[in-house]
Amino acid sequence: MGYILNGFVRAGILLATGNPETFSAVFTTLKVTSMSIMASLFFGIPAGFFLGYSNFPGKKHIRAVVDTLLALPTVVVGLFVYAFISYRGPLGRLGLLFTIPGIALAQAVLVLPIVISLTATAIEGLDRRLKSTLLTLGARKKQIALTSLVEARHAVMTAAVAAYGRAISEVGISMMIGGNIKWYTRTITTAIALETGKGDFGEGVALGIVLLLLAFVVNWILILLKTKK
Repeated sequence: MGYILNGFVRAGILLATGNPETFSAVFTTLKVTSMSIMASLFFGIPAGFFLGYSNFPGKKHIRAVVDTLLALPTVVVGLFVYAFISYRGPLGRLGLLFTIPGIALAQAVLVLPIVISLTATAIEGLDRRLKSTLLTLGARKKQIALTSLVEARHAVMTAAVAAYGRAISEVGISMMIGGNIKWYTRTITTAIALETGKGDFGEGVALGIVLLLLAFVVNWILILLKTKK
């Protein structure tokens, strides 16, 4: 048990002194995750709204596919994105492999089904009288859509937090697409795996503490937003 205690002590020292290597992984993680979440919300919220609000042929099948993709393994996403952005792939000319935008792209693909599915569920759960009431008041389609999103805002924020949690904690994509390059594409999770494998338990604990703190901060922000009227 002594090495565990020593690991926590060293973790405190690394965090307190602002160890550059530790915080490099932290900043890379924040950058990658923010980019991926922004992209997934930009495409996922409209898609989820359309899926939950509209009725069209094949809707149940599309919904089943989206819900199935919620359990998509990260290494599978990494494999297919790698195939597309590698130098022999159709997007190889973009130079995304072993870059931060490349990791963000793959993470966005991973969490997009979460945003779509939870947003669709939120829209489907709205009071059915809302649309008819808005139509009676003379609201247009755009106004109905915006009002529906406002009513479902807490559930949509929950979808964003769930997506953020999965993106920030994944390892496979960051390792395959980013290459775990020190000072450049090394994230918290890949650094934890590497340092722990090397026997540097303190570094791993330090990064683990930061990862937990980020998760708590995101969830507290969600709680504060939900308490506001």
